[in-house]
Amino acid sequence: MSDFLMPSLGADMDKGTVVEWLKKPGDHIERGDVLAVVETQKGAFEIEVFEQGVLSEILVPVGTEVPVGAVLARIDGMVAAKAPAGPPPAVAPPATAASPAAAPPATRPIPPRREAPRSAERPRISPAAARRAAELGVDVRGLGGSGPGGAITIADVEAVAGAPIVAPRRGFDPAAMRQAIATAMARSKREIPHYYLSLPIDLGRATEWLAEENARRDVGRRLLPAALLLKAVALALREVPQLNGFWIDDAPKLSSAIHVGWAISLRGGGLMAPAIHDADRLTLDQAMAALRDLVTRARTARIRGSEMMNPTVTVTSLGERGADSVLGVIYPPQLAIVGFGAPRMAASIVDGEIRQRPMVQATLAADHRASDGAGGSRLLAAIDRHLQKPETL
Repeated sequence: MSDFLMPSLGADMDKGTVVEWLKKPGDHIERGDVLAVVETQKGAFEIEVFEQGVLSEILVPVGTEVPVGAVLARIDGMVAAKAPAGPPPAVAPPATAASPAAAPPATRPIPPRREAPRSAERPRISPAAARRAAELGVDVRGLGGSGPGGAITIADVEAVAGAPIVAPRRGFDPAAMRQAIATAMARSKREIPHYYLSLPIDLGRATEWLAEENARRDVGRRLLPAALLLKAVALALREVPQLNGFWIDDAPKLSSAIHVGWAISLRGGGLMAPAIHDADRLTLDQAMAALRDLVTRARTARIRGSEMMNPTVTVTSLGERGADSVLGVIYPPQLAIVGFGAPRMAASIVDGEIRQRPMVQATLAADHRASDGAGGSRLLAAIDRHLQKPETL
């Protein structure tokens, strides 16, 4: 018998509410299966199980709020898996301790989760809401949904049937998310001695290469500049690993895996930065697919808990309509955040001549307890160097 616990999905989470159970007692569970959906101040997240067995008992009913670490369910016959279906543990253990986290990360890239295509006639509805509709005899065809993207929720089904609503709406409360962000950022500025660096990067070569590469591709396979930025940061962290990891128990705990938390602005306000796992091992096509998939699922409340648990660094990119630069605030317990402003045409010296070039201001906010300006400068220089050779990313 093993316990399935309420996970911690970030430094700003101390409790969560069970929104849906996607399995019922007696169901067989494989590692990587989504067992429940949990709602926090930052939204609803799919919670996976990384072992296998049979769900024997659900202890926390839908709609119940419990603290992190509370037992949500019990599973019989659980067989320990050799490794999680997701990424390896991100935090490296102390040198004197033996831990599975010391094992090298998996060499196979983590592919983005693919959604099954939906027909125009098939309503968007969660599995739990579909089961509830069947129980209550509700025809969901033509039923409007109140969930993200118009998804039909349990509450919608029960409202039509006149049954008591037993589940909260899946999604996020912008005011609650803003409170969670404020709590985490206030802690960061209070506890972490930040230092800041910036470097203007010439994107001329990257822009030219991207245009040439995309001209040979179908529209659906074209790359965006964000994929190049993601890969350049991940590769730079290989060279400057002291900025990749966490500050825990008054010491840096560096990670051998590079899990880049990509900051995503949510519709209706709010922000989250779920991880793209093993970003340094992805091809540019895989990085682009992962970014598209992550943004889509973040904005439709389909992010998995494992994607919130262990980003080792955060990247925030303001995009083409953003400000010239961004000075980020480190998300504890991470050691750094890399920022990119909006690309701008600016004068630059090329081959001894002044030319107009697309430039982007790259910034770094880092924890001075774990690194200093010399290390941070090396990271920004490495990002610049990789972006000057986009064909090698």
